Amino acid sequence: MAASLREQIAREARAAFPGECCGLIEGDCDGVRIRVTAVHPTRNLAKENDRFEIDPIEQFALLRAARARGGEIVGCYHSHPNGRVEPSARDLENAAEEGFLWVIAAVDRGRDVVHSAFLRAKVGFEELPETKPLGPKPILR
Repeated sequence: MAASLREQIAREARAAFPGECCGLIEGDCDGVRIRVTAVHPTRNLAKENDRFEIDPIEQFALLRAARARGGEIVGCYHSHPNGRVEPSARDLENAAEEGFLWVIAAVDRGRDVVHSAFLRAKVGFEELPETKPLGPKPILR
């Protein structure tokens, strides 16, 4: 993922603090690599600060727009205010689509942001390095 896209997510995470930001990730996947071309912020419909719920109206609009450009929605992102840069039990509970990319931005006291990327696997999540190939598993580009 380009540094400018990671920084966009970091800005959104800081702005949403102490709540969670969320959005969708556009790109393409050839079965080996996920290429991220854009990140799209969405409204967080969750009432609690430590949760996120992407607005389904925005989700479908972004899905249609990505398809019209020849892309697809390959993942989502959200922040963990004062949390860990790893999927929570709630993330695991709500993640259904195998092969879907999850980027988590942990925000420390509304300032420092650390990102990590995960792929939804058959059981749980697998952390993805950004530069090292993982064999048959997709890697983030």
